[in-house]
Amino acid sequence: MTNRTLTIFPILALFTTGLSLWANELLSSAQPAIVPCLSIIMFMMGLTLKKSDIFRILNEPGPVVVGVALQFLLMPVIALELSTLLHLSPQITAGMILVGSCAGGTASNVMCYIARGDVALSICMTLTSTTLGVFITPALIGFYLSDTIEVDTVSMLLSMIQLVLIPVIAGVLVSNWIGGKQEIIEKLVSPLSMLLILIIIGIVVALNAEMLTQVGLLVITAVILHNILGIGIGFAVSRLFGFNLRQSQTIAIEVGMQNSGLGVALALQHFSATAALPGALFSIWHNLSGSFLASRWARKRGSIDEVIKDAN
Repeated sequence: MTNRTLTIFPILALFTTGLSLWANELLSSAQPAIVPCLSIIMFMMGLTLKKSDIFRILNEPGPVVVGVALQFLLMPVIALELSTLLHLSPQITAGMILVGSCAGGTASNVMCYIARGDVALSICMTLTSTTLGVFITPALIGFYLSDTIEVDTVSMLLSMIQLVLIPVIAGVLVSNWIGGKQEIIEKLVSPLSMLLILIIIGIVVALNAEMLTQVGLLVITAVILHNILGIGIGFAVSRLFGFNLRQSQTIAIEVGMQNSGLGVALALQHFSATAALPGALFSIWHNLSGSFLASRWARKRGSIDEVIKDAN
């Protein structure tokens, strides 16, 4: 993954967003392609993982515990405080808290991979938060919104197993089977992953294009700040715990990027279309902000690696 490619990627993400808003009817029909694209991306991530990465996380669970705790404790509080500060309506506030109470989404794994972060840590955090979220998300929503929301626990777990666990394990197995060809795999995986991410961003934007016309400036501000504060505070706190830079950047991405699709679904099912607006906007914004941040961190990490290589 060259620095030039990393520089162009956020620009392509913005271009894709604009194109999707213009041709939303055409691109929204491609919604069935989202799941296969995500599965392929997760499989390719598995190709870049080693068994030693997975055992390392299992032997040192500290970053996973801290990251997941931050996600569930921090994001709902930020959502509530921003909603109060900006005087958002009760329905929009409900939507903000819904997003903040959800587990991490698979998009965070993709952005972590682009950022050259700790992919094994990212995947473990997503799986852990998703599993715990089956119980914690309804509890948080009930606590903050004084209501009870039923979540299809079996469906959520099966979805994560199909989208994340099985493709990643398959990728790890294939990677170990083909032997020491990691560099060749990296060259093929990186550009294909980026292409698939752009396709997903385009479809997500197209699906929410009509809904976005109803979004006001205050809601946009709240969603952007929610994401940015989650990433920033997640990074700062993880550094205070003494985790290294790659781990802290990974935790920051995981904390700031939520399963906003679930938030939208819960809002539509239990509240209103208005309550779904923060989740719809979050789905678009966190892919754009994640693309920019991941590209920047990857370029910096590439420069540092080159300096270390030259020094050796």
